[in-house]
Amino acid sequence: MRCCRFITFVAVALMSLLITLASVEAAGECGRMPIGQAAASLSPCLPATKNPRSKVPPVCCAKVGALIRTNPRCLCAVMLSPLAKNAGINPGIAIAVPKRCNIRNRQAGKRCGRYIVP
Repeated sequence: MRCCRFITFVAVALMSLLITLASVEAAGECGRMPIGQAAASLSPCLPATKNPRSKVPPVCCAKVGALIRTNPRCLCAVMLSPLAKNAGINPGIAIAVPKRCNIRNRQAGKRCGRYIVP
């Protein structure tokens, strides 16, 4: 009888551990938000990521500022993602959008792939 209880306890403990590990592994650079969803939220920024002279829309600056406050690594992950590349985003231009928005708490001097945040 004790043997069955012990085996049940071990099985439940292992299942709990596996569920915990799976949920931790599922959280990427953007937390639990899929990177595609994070990228879609930044769609107002698209013109500003292709041309360094284009005006950055205020809605873009608001979205970038919010993302920097909540999860700055996510912004870098989005800019370097295959989704961004497929959309024609130039990471060298995109990395400067927070500066062009005059966001003060950006991670200036930090690396984002091979780029340095201005």
